[in-house]
Amino acid sequence: MVVLPDRMTLQRSSRSEGTLELGLAFRDAPPRRPAHSLADDLAGFREFGQATRRLVTRAPGPDGREIEAPTFVNEFWTAKQRQASSLHEVSYRACFKPQLPRFFIERLTQPGDTVHDPFMGRGTTALEAALLGRVPCGCDVNPLSLFFTRPRLRPPEQEAVAARLRQLDLTASDESPEDLLAFYHPETLRVICALKKYLLDRRAAKPLDPVDDWIALVGLNRLTGHSAGFFSVYTLPPNQATSVKSQRRINERRRQVPPRRDVRAILLKKSRQLLGDCSPSVRSTLAGVADRARLLTASAAHTPGIPSRSVALVVTSPPFLDVVQYATDNWLRCWFLGIDPKSVKLTVPSKLDDWQAAMTEVFHELRRVLKPGGHVAFEVGEVHGGRTRLEETVLPCGVAAGLEPVLVLINDQKFTKTANCWGVDNMGKGTNTNRVVVFRKR
Repeated sequence: MVVLPDRMTLQRSSRSEGTLELGLAFRDAPPRRPAHSLADDLAGFREFGQATRRLVTRAPGPDGREIEAPTFVNEFWTAKQRQASSLHEVSYRACFKPQLPRFFIERLTQPGDTVHDPFMGRGTTALEAALLGRVPCGCDVNPLSLFFTRPRLRPPEQEAVAARLRQLDLTASDESPEDLLAFYHPETLRVICALKKYLLDRRAAKPLDPVDDWIALVGLNRLTGHSAGFFSVYTLPPNQATSVKSQRRINERRRQVPPRRDVRAILLKKSRQLLGDCSPSVRSTLAGVADRARLLTASAAHTPGIPSRSVALVVTSPPFLDVVQYATDNWLRCWFLGIDPKSVKLTVPSKLDDWQAAMTEVFHELRRVLKPGGHVAFEVGEVHGGRTRLEETVLPCGVAAGLEPVLVLINDQKFTKTANCWGVDNMGKGTNTNRVVVFRKR
C-alpha cells in the first residue's frame, strides 16, 4: 500500500442440501443507493476523532494486470459505540462484532432489502439485518448455524420460556455418557441428557416451536464455560470445547470436581439476559421480516435455494486458512443436538492457493445472487501475525468472478506515527484489525 496525496479525488461508486426455509419474499427492484458514495463517507469519517488515512491496495489480477483499490484506514466502529443488541450475546468462535455488518447495512441498503451471509456462523449478519428491518438470508455448511440464528429471529417472551421449563420432565434420558463426567456432575449430566432427549423427540415429531427452539439455543450456549453460569465445571471459554482428555488434565491441575448445577435456573438467567433488549418495537421489527427470511445449511459456493439477482448486500467473513478448527470446537454442541460431527464436511484450506480457489468459487455464486448494483463486503481480518495480507488475496477472487472492486476498509483502533507499508502498525498475534474488501456488481 502507498499513501495517496490529499488532493486525490476518489471516483464515486454506484451502487441444497439440508435446506431449512423460514419463508421468502425477495424484492425484485434493484437496491436504492444512498445520496453519496461509500468512498466519500469513509474519506470524511471522523466520528471517533481520528482522520481517515487514505492508501492504495494493489494485487495481481487474474489477467495479469494489476488491481488497485482505494483503501481507507480509521476507527470506523469501536467499543466506544453503544452496545449491540443483547440478542447477539451468544458465543461462537471467530465471529465479528455486530457493528461491522451494521456499518455496511446502514450505508448500502434500505429497509426491506435482502442481506446475505454465505458463512453465517452464529448469525451476526442475519440478526443485525433483521434488527434493521432488512430481510435476512444466510447459509453455512455447519448445521449448528441454524440453531444459533433461527431462534433469535423469533424471540419468545421470558414467561413463555419459564412456563415451558416448568412443564418439562427432566428426569428421563436414554443415555449417560461416562466421558462427559469430566465436565459435569452426574446429576447435572442426567438433566442435560433428559433435555437433549426432549428436544430430539420434539424435532422428530415436527419442527420445534419458537419456545423449544429458543431453549435449544440457550442450552447450546450454556454447555461449557469458565464460570458458574454454565452447566460445566471450569473449562475453556464457551466458544471452544476442549477434549475429554484435556478437560481431565484441567481438572487435575486445578484440583476441581464438577459441581452440581441448576440447569433450569441457568437456562432462565441466560434467557433473561438475551431478551433484555427485546422491546415491543424490536419484536415488531423482527416479526416484520422473520417470515421472509431464508436460512440454509449449504456450501457457500452452491446455494440454489437463493434466487438469482435477489440480494442487495452480502456481508460475510470466511474461514481464515487453518487458523480456526471449527469441527474440534463444536463436538460437544453436536452431541447435544444429535448431530454426527463426522457428517459435517467443514473444509478449511490450509494453503493460500487452495483458499483463494475456494473463495473464487464463492464469489461466482455471490455474483449470481446479487442484484445489479448490489455490493459484497468481504471481511478477512489478519492471519499469521499480519504477514499474510488476505485483502490482496481476495481482490483477484472477486475480479475473476466478474465483480468490480470498489475499495478496502481497514478498521483499526491503534494508530502510530510510524508509517510502514501497511499504513497500520498493529501486527500483534491474532486478528487486530478488520480488513474489508468491498465489491460491486455492475
